[in-house]
Amino acid sequence: MVATGRRPATVNRRLDALRRLCRWARGTGALNIDAAGNVRPMRTTRNRKPVGLTDIEIHALLRAAGASSHGLAARNYAMMQVMLQAGLRVGEVAALRIADVTMNDRSGSLRIRHGKGLKAREVPLNATGRRALKQHLDRRQSPGQDAALFVSSRETAMPVRTIQAVIASLARRARLKRIAVSAHTLRHTFALSYLRDNPGKLVELASLLGHDSLDTTVIYTRPSRDDLAADLERSHLNVDG
Repeated sequence: MVATGRRPATVNRRLDALRRLCRWARGTGALNIDAAGNVRPMRTTRNRKPVGLTDIEIHALLRAAGASSHGLAARNYAMMQVMLQAGLRVGEVAALRIADVTMNDRSGSLRIRHGKGLKAREVPLNATGRRALKQHLDRRQSPGQDAALFVSSRETAMPVRTIQAVIASLARRARLKRIAVSAHTLRHTFALSYLRDNPGKLVELASLLGHDSLDTTVIYTRPSRDDLAADLERSHLNVDG
């Protein structure tokens, strides 16, 4: 297999498919040995700092959510705020129940029952997120505590794909074209904003994001391409002549 010009992730996906095929072929007797059993995946390195939304882009996305039709404005706005203010994974948002929300005038939290690795955690919810959720829940017709927090127009729990489709639709309406906007973009935006306001608090951010290792969280501290370019422009070695 030639890997020239292919990204490690692409090569690894194809290797995985090849391994599955070989295991199947050996199971049927078509192969005597697992020819791909000892093939190791390529090492992947994530060198680039994740990219989030700017403040202007965040406001545009929230405006689009608040202008949603068919009575979905409060839901879409609250869903965007929860993802931006708490940094949840899209699967965690889809799994939220009303019973997982705790709110009062001065504090609030979201209980993640089954995060990545089936680990539970509790994420604080700030005043902005609480206000958006309160407006959303006030419009619901007395749902039970076990009801899904975010539901479709038919009052059924929104699956991950539907939430992803809503985000993509809102991004198009907001005319956000600088970067592709997804649920993970909102999570990146939360993480980058948190470190901007709380420099050096990697342990705290890892806890909020549900990361098992700081090695996963430290990616948010890496300099971006723009940061490096700006540093070089300021360098005293950058002289003419």
